[in-house]
Amino acid sequence: MARPRPQWGNQLLFVSIIVLTVVVICLMFYALFWKFGNLTDLPNLRIGFYNFCLWNEDAGTLQCHQFPELEALGVPPVGLALARLGVYGALVLTLFSFQALLLAWCNGNDRLWQLAVGFLAVSSVLLAGGLGLFFSYVWKWVRLSLLGPGFLALGSAQALLILLLMAMVTFPLRA
Repeated sequence: MARPRPQWGNQLLFVSIIVLTVVVICLMFYALFWKFGNLTDLPNLRIGFYNFCLWNEDAGTLQCHQFPELEALGVPPVGLALARLGVYGALVLTLFSFQALLLAWCNGNDRLWQLAVGFLAVSSVLLAGGLGLFFSYVWKWVRLSLLGPGFLALGSAQALLILLLMAMVTFPLRA
């Protein structure tokens, strides 16, 4: 016969879910706003969602490219826009999930909990899709060893989103 879980166990589980959500939001804010979306930020290479700068041997400086030049390099503007939409959309949906989690806990509403799980699931798919699409276009300039803290933050946020989803599905809200 199973023993009922004590009340503090439910509260501890909820607090850990909230803390994980806050950590994911902080990691995404760090990568997308503090680091300006730059996944590689080196003195001779800066590649991110808004920067595409390559080292120019002739001039001896870092030369940043805009859309007409990016298309010539093989980076389509629509693909880059979809990658941005995915990554920044993931941040917005994670913020919405945080609010839904708090409302679900305060009101004991199971539907709001399911809404928060849905927001986090879509956020995880958007983040993975945005990063995958972005890297499919810039992989010839970027290697795994060149990726910086912005990428590490987004990769960690993706891993924590998956962990958070597993925790929320395994331990649903108990009023």
